[in-house]
Amino acid sequence: MKKLRETLGGDLQQFAMVAAVVVALIIFQVINHGRMITSSNLQNIIAGNAYVFTMSIGMVMIIILGQIDLSVGSVAGFVGMMVAIAATDWGWPWWLAALGGLALGALIGAWQGFWLAKMGIPGFISTLAGMMIFRGLVIWVSHSISKPAPEELSWFGAGYLPDWGRDLTGLNMPTVVLGVLGAAALVFMQVRAWQRKASSSTEKPALWPVVVRLAVIVAVVLYLTYLFASGIKGTSFPVPGLIVGILVIFYHVLTQHTRTGRHIYAVGGNKAAAALTGVNVDRTYFFAMLNMSVLAAVAGIMFIGRSTAAGPSDGTGWELDVIAAVFIGGAAVSGGIGTVLATIVGGLFMAVLNNGLQLAGVSADQTQVIKGVVLLAAVAIDVLNKRQGRSSILGRNRRSAPAEKPQVHAEASQA
Repeated sequence: MKKLRETLGGDLQQFAMVAAVVVALIIFQVINHGRMITSSNLQNIIAGNAYVFTMSIGMVMIIILGQIDLSVGSVAGFVGMMVAIAATDWGWPWWLAALGGLALGALIGAWQGFWLAKMGIPGFISTLAGMMIFRGLVIWVSHSISKPAPEELSWFGAGYLPDWGRDLTGLNMPTVVLGVLGAAALVFMQVRAWQRKASSSTEKPALWPVVVRLAVIVAVVLYLTYLFASGIKGTSFPVPGLIVGILVIFYHVLTQHTRTGRHIYAVGGNKAAAALTGVNVDRTYFFAMLNMSVLAAVAGIMFIGRSTAAGPSDGTGWELDVIAAVFIGGAAVSGGIGTVLATIVGGLFMAVLNNGLQLAGVSADQTQVIKGVVLLAAVAIDVLNKRQGRSSILGRNRRSAPAEKPQVHAEASQA
């Protein structure tokens, strides 16, 4: 057991959700007679759920703060509709319509942030009102009629990387390059982490667990790279997936390695203590709400690009999938706990579950029941483990605030 822990990086539980995704893929691969782990289906999973992944990145930051945003689906639907109207009815160029959509998202986020940060109205109430307002506005401005989206936006919602090198290798070379770079980056980060641990420890840690771990990780990454690169001609790793990947890297760095991220965790862990240490609580709330609506706008634009039209029902119920991804990824309802990476893993699990059930012919209503049971079971098991004094199954996935959070609590106790 000790050797296994060393191989997996020190804690078995940090791979709990990753293992759940892998197990779900294997089970559905068997149930669906090999139709699950294919190039086309994996591309559909990534591209079809990119809007959920995008919004979940912003949602985890809000939930870390101990708040929630119920309006994200309605905001995404409203922005998508306004982008389509601007391009179709007002004659705006597609890029101007998209930029206008992002600006509209920022304006909505400032509105939501005002009620939380300045007026002190809890996010649950202010965003519930926002959900009603923007759901009504979508129907109002569209007159309950779908609007075509600019063709250029389809690349952002359903596009693929350039298809060069296939005639020579049989593979989409940009995808291969992307996969190799990703594997190299993982190797670099793991080796660097081992070097830091070795330099700070009196006893040099063993190198073989890192080698074994890297061999497995690189093998998985290269296999997935092959699957995405070997699809039918003209396909590759989806552009929406690339956009999500860039956002994940950016927000992982933001939340784990910047002052803004430390403030988010500090406020979520103990708002009063954070304020005593000089954290601007109102500004932190305002930033999180503003950021959430901008990401909802990005998600809405990606969605209409994939569907080629904006409909009056777009965004309905999206907030449920987004919130489920965050909590399955290990965030705490009380705030202070959660990570972007774990949230994406939680979103992937829900995406795989949804896709696998659809391929198996399970009806939409039964799928909703199963997803609800899975969400409740995941959180309930985690809560029971903590009550009984055992380590949380999801706990390692939801690392606490970096660097400054313990100091905040210490200063609070002194105060």
